[in-house]
Amino acid sequence: MTSLSLLELVRVRQGSDAGAALNNARDVAVRAEALGYKRIWIAEHHNMAGIASAATSIVIAHIAAGTSTIRVGAGGIMLPNHSPYVIAEQFGTLEQLFPGRIDLGLGRAPGTDQIAVRAMRRSPNASEFFPQDVLELQAFLAAPVEGQAIVAVPAAGTNVPLWILGSSTFGAVLAAELGLPYAFASHFAPDLLLPALETYRSRFKPSIQLDRPYAMAGINVIAADTDAEAKRLATTQQMSVADIFSGKRGLSKPPIDDIETYWSPDQKAQALKMLARSVVGAPEAVRAGLRAFIEETQVDEVMVVSDIFDHPARLHSLELIAELMRGAIP
Repeated sequence: MTSLSLLELVRVRQGSDAGAALNNARDVAVRAEALGYKRIWIAEHHNMAGIASAATSIVIAHIAAGTSTIRVGAGGIMLPNHSPYVIAEQFGTLEQLFPGRIDLGLGRAPGTDQIAVRAMRRSPNASEFFPQDVLELQAFLAAPVEGQAIVAVPAAGTNVPLWILGSSTFGAVLAAELGLPYAFASHFAPDLLLPALETYRSRFKPSIQLDRPYAMAGINVIAADTDAEAKRLATTQQMSVADIFSGKRGLSKPPIDDIETYWSPDQKAQALKMLARSVVGAPEAVRAGLRAFIEETQVDEVMVVSDIFDHPARLHSLELIAELMRGAIP
């Protein structure tokens, strides 16, 4: 049975603030736990007014403290922004606080612009050392060996599960080589989804953490009682993506009746390409879309993004998705 999980973007909405976004994220996690979602992940972003998850480990602690069984993790930590030693300390501490519930997904991109990279005092070419940094982090989370000069306290021995995130075949190759689970960001970078999954599965080498390939893929899902309402709710995400290509990122906007009045032809083409892996509609359409996605990708787990402005409407979407997912596989 394909598992169902959730990516929480911690969107800051127009007319609201970051505190409300963080509390809404925790509320979403509580509801997702009750609905049977396996995990909820938080992504690291910086210098973005509309996303409140920059201090990712703190947001994870906030969410984990409000829940009891759902796995909570990073999807992901952008490792080039950090010292592996510090990330080991942070996530080892989370594991001590919430044992058996913490995931650490690792990405190679900075998750921000070059101005923020410089503000973090990191080298612009830090991503070149990503494979070595993953191994270093893994070693700090493992039990210390005799004579080890530096130990990540209290992380040593926690063996927090690592995931490799990716939007290309680079991450697939690394995850396969290290024997780690792999998560593909097809919710915003769909082009290489199938080649990346094939690469990962065909090149996988068993490890202490994982004896066989385990793949997850992201998909945008907006579910509502009618197709018309789902289509309207989806305009919030469509506007956010269009804004990326116009260079005017901001707060999450309320839905509009006609997206064609908002984006230019170029923005529309770019946004629709970016959002190609999306399922928007009433229950039957969403069930069919999820089934087709699972059959095409054969993923072990689906991670949904349900980017909806109105909090109650988003909770309703997540409820519908959980119900429909149970019938998505024949």
